[in-house]
Amino acid sequence: MARAIWKGAISFGLVHIPVSLNTAVSAERVDFDWLDKRSMDRVGYKRINKTTGKDIDKDNVVKGVEYEKGRYVVISEDEIRKARPEATQTIDIFSFVKAGDIPLQHFDTPYYLSPDKRGGKVYALLRETLESTGKVALATVVLHTRQHLALLRPLRDALVMITLRWPDEVRGLDTLELDQKVTQATLSKQERDMAKRLVEDMSGAWAPDEYHDAFRDTIMQLVQEKARKGKLSAAKKSKPAGGGKSADILDLTELLKRSLAGKTPAKKAPPKKAAEKKTAASAAAKKPAKRPRKAS
Repeated sequence: MARAIWKGAISFGLVHIPVSLNTAVSAERVDFDWLDKRSMDRVGYKRINKTTGKDIDKDNVVKGVEYEKGRYVVISEDEIRKARPEATQTIDIFSFVKAGDIPLQHFDTPYYLSPDKRGGKVYALLRETLESTGKVALATVVLHTRQHLALLRPLRDALVMITLRWPDEVRGLDTLELDQKVTQATLSKQERDMAKRLVEDMSGAWAPDEYHDAFRDTIMQLVQEKARKGKLSAAKKSKPAGGGKSADILDLTELLKRSLAGKTPAKKAPPKKAAEKKTAASAAAKKPAKRPRKAS
């Protein structure tokens, strides 16, 4: 059984469903490390002033957001800690919407939700209610000190949570600048019929076992072949330089009655904190340079 990466509760109305969060995906990319070919020691990143090219001491490194061209606002570690959302250990449902209303470009990372403790019956009720109504639940959740917008939807016997990108993180289709050849295309009946026939001829069942990352497979075969031939380089022993609460489950019928008695219209997603919005707005104007990525 997969190990839970987070434990808490789904909360809507007065109902709490204790759940465990499990990752639904795993990264299977080839991980290349930077190495010193003389000793096979790993090569890390150095703190270098990008203007002077000189090394700088970590005590002189601060975090800042570019407010105007060449002018920055320095944010202290204490201010960053205070701005982070409080980890409540709950997936707070604030609305239900039609499953098809959320554009695909908003989807981010999927997770599996499994019932915890005595939450099985309420878990099943939420899953079946979403299934029968064709709705998904919108919620907020804090993972790894960051607040996420998320949706919950049924998947066979289980519930899946998918984190969503905040609306201001998603670019609109108007950024593509599609011309009239695309938006008002003139297509003949023959062209449409031939395209449909091609799709039908190439159609088949979803067969995930047949799909593979050819690059990763080739590299890993090469790694195994070289290892079998004894082509392994061992690292030398170089001397290091410098030496939330989950609510108890009450009677389900009573909780539902109480929730309906005090029901309120669907709310909008809680806004991100002002500091986070300001950071996103200024970063959108010009994002700070990122650290170099590892070779791939």
